[in-house]
Formats: sequence, structure tokens, C-alpha cells
Amino acid sequence: MNKLFFQHIFDKHQHTEPVPPTKDIAAWALRIIRLLFPEQNKVYYRSEEEIEIQFKNLELELRNILISTYQCKGCHPERRAQEFFERIPHIYELLKTDIQAILEGDPAAKSEFEVIRAYPGFYAISFYRIAHELHLLQILLLPRILTEYAHSKTGIDIHPGAQIAEHFFIDHGTGVVIGETSIIGKHVKLYQGVTLGALSVDKSMVNTKRHPTVEDHVVIYSGATILGGNTVIGQHSIIGGNVWLTKSVPAYSTVYHKPEIKVVERETV
Repeated sequence: MNKLFFQHIFDKHQHTEPVPPTKDIAAWALRIIRLLFPEQNKVYYRSEEEIEIQFKNLELELRNILISTYQCKGCHPERRAQEFFERIPHIYELLKTDIQAILEGDPAAKSEFEVIRAYPGFYAISFYRIAHELHLLQILLLPRILTEYAHSKTGIDIHPGAQIAEHFFIDHGTGVVIGETSIIGKHVKLYQGVTLGALSVDKSMVNTKRHPTVEDHVVIYSGATILGGNTVIGQHSIIGGNVWLTKSVPAYSTVYHKPEIKVVERETV
């Protein structure tokens, strides 16, 4: 390696935008989740005043994260932090419906405690709900850091810009991809390996709806791929495993992939 290469790397270090470490941002979100759901934590508080102090501390921490993030320069960090924490009760109510959806939709789920403590789908949705509210406040970068952190932990990739209504259930979850402009209605259930993606990843489509709309009470089974911003899955439809869809499906439809499977029996010796 020569001196020019070292100079190039040095210049990058001098001009990199300051952003707190991912582990610090993720730890902040985890503290919110664990405060809302003590099932994930061993710390219990003795009074309402202590709970209020914890929320105030988390609000202050968000303000400090925003202050130290270059992309939030001039975004009024104190006001944005206050606005976000005013939305915490809304996030909590949504997450309670997601817990209920998992409990009602999975025969293996025995209790709310189990869902909150052990289900990767709930973990990923919790991070998404927080990230989405930050996204709505036009706070840049932090929402992506949060959902990508949850992605790294669960294998579930949800863009913070996606619009997801209440009672959302991701079963198993590994390999699920939900794109930025996806719209998902109420009481939707996705299995592992489902993709809600774009037909094209051309950069010129940055401000267009590229990902599907999934209406209320839809079930999408494992490995299904649904693409395109004009693709709408009508309410109460069932999309079978390994289906590939690039066009809309009317309400109350059942769509399935018909594989050709041959079983050849071998003679025993």
C-alpha cells in the first residue's frame, strides 16, 4: 500500500458524518421496549414516579442522540424527542394488538409472556413500530439503523417507511422482507420467507410506490413473493407458499402454486 492510499483513508476519517454507534441507538430502543414490557427485563420499579423518570431519561437520551447525529442538524432535537415520546402510548397500544395477533394465530403460543419474551416476530415488529414513528417525524438514518439491527437479530427485514396496521403477525419470520412503500392492513399474517418487494430497483423510482398493498385479514404463506407498487392483495385472501405474484388479486381469493412432485419408490434389497 502506498502513501496515497493512506491519505485517501485518512481523508475519509476526517469527513465521515458523526453518528452514535449502532449498539447505543439499539440499546436506547431496547430500554423503551423493556420499560413497556417488563416481561423482557428483570428491573422492576416501585412507583409511577420512577416510571415517569425513566421515560424522561429516555427522551433526554434521544435528544442527545439527535444532537450528535449530523443529519439531524437543525431538526430541533428537543422538540422532535418530545413529539416522539408523546407517541409512545400509541406504539404501546399497537404492540398489544400485535401480541394478541400472535397469541390468537399461533397454536404453539401459550401465553403473552412467551410471545413477548421469545418470539422473533414480536422483537422485529417492536423495533419497526419505534422506527416507523421516528420516520414519520422525518428523523433520518436512525430508523434504518434500528430496523437493520432487528434484521441482524431475527432475519426479518422491515423498512421503517412501510405502513403496517394493527394486529400484525409474523410467524417464524426468517427471510421476511417488507419494502419501504408496502402498505399492510389489519389482521395480516405472514410466514417465513415472504417478500413484499419492487418489480424494479431503478433509482428513478425513489419517490414512487414500488411495493405491494396487502389488505385486511390476508394470510401469506412461506416463500411467497409479491412484487410491484400497483399490486393489491384483496382482503380475506390466502396466498399459498412459493407463489410469485406481480398482479392484483381480488378479495376472498385463494392463490396457490401447483408444483409437480414425483415420488419414486426404491426396491429394498
